[in-house]
Amino acid sequence: MDLDSRTGGGPGYDTLDRGLVQALQLDGRAPFSRIAEVLGVSDQTVARRYARLRASGAARVLGLSDPEALGEVRWFVRVQCVPGAAVAVAEALARREDTTWVTLGSGGTEINCSVRVDPERQDDDSLLLQRLPRTAGVVGVTAHCVLHTFFGGANSIVLKSGPLSAEQTARLRPADAEAPMAPDERRAPVRLDEGDRRLLAALAVDGRAGFAELATATGWSASTVRRRMDELLRCGVLYFDLDLDWRMFGVRTNTNLWLNVAPAELVATGEALAAHPEVGYVAATTGPNNLRASLLSGDTHAVYTYLTTRIAALPAVQRVESAPIMRVVKGPGPVPPPPSRRTRRGGS
Repeated sequence: MDLDSRTGGGPGYDTLDRGLVQALQLDGRAPFSRIAEVLGVSDQTVARRYARLRASGAARVLGLSDPEALGEVRWFVRVQCVPGAAVAVAEALARREDTTWVTLGSGGTEINCSVRVDPERQDDDSLLLQRLPRTAGVVGVTAHCVLHTFFGGANSIVLKSGPLSAEQTARLRPADAEAPMAPDERRAPVRLDEGDRRLLAALAVDGRAGFAELATATGWSASTVRRRMDELLRCGVLYFDLDLDWRMFGVRTNTNLWLNVAPAELVATGEALAAHPEVGYVAATTGPNNLRASLLSGDTHAVYTYLTTRIAALPAVQRVESAPIMRVVKGPGPVPPPPSRRTRRGGS
């Protein structure tokens, strides 16, 4: 049974909305005609539905860059603030292009965010982790380096919980999609030029932007844009994700989990968590807790049930810290959504 069927879905959304979102998670730039054929509706219906979802902030496709493919290092940062200071600090963090998933939790006194660091950059702007402790209102900072991602990025619980059949999923998945490389198979970091950066900046705002629009943004021809996008996809730099109103899938509670696991069982436990339909993200990290996961559920009772059943059944888990998220200030992309849309979404 999927997450949506357990929770009854979200207000104002139907199976077609959820099927469209799942299709876009499989291939963010799939032609509406192909999606319409698989969903059994007209091209115009798919186009109208996506336009409505995007205009309301319920779903938008983003073209994002993978930090590992660029030789960057990711950190999960937990920032403790004095009461009343966290919102301003979180919004300042959200304005930075090197942060994603900026959230408020712990009664509004803790910020969690993901930070990308380029080891080759030594300018002051790249030293966020060193500057944060000196920020007014900040009383504590802990940073956890991401060592390995078991589930996340282009993957999403939408792929686990959407309404599409296996046959529909196979028809929508890109024909040239490659399995992710193992850590020891990673190629040398890709170096971007200014045109690449302009292309990625435009896709981070609208992953379905047309080639003519992207040509204007980059100064390239449309054929050059198409060729370079294909190259960035093949080498793993570019991928597509969705910024969602997770209520569409019945999610109303987003909880960060920090787990301490016996090192010999780290891989097995991470893979087990990645297979859980409620888990939207899981990665191995440095620090006293060596696994971090994002739990998306219908309510707090579902969180309790998850902790006392699925987590309790994992023998290597020695300790769990759960931290509910109160507000998502910034989602998966480098550019925060407009203030009117910074509500309702949960993520990884």
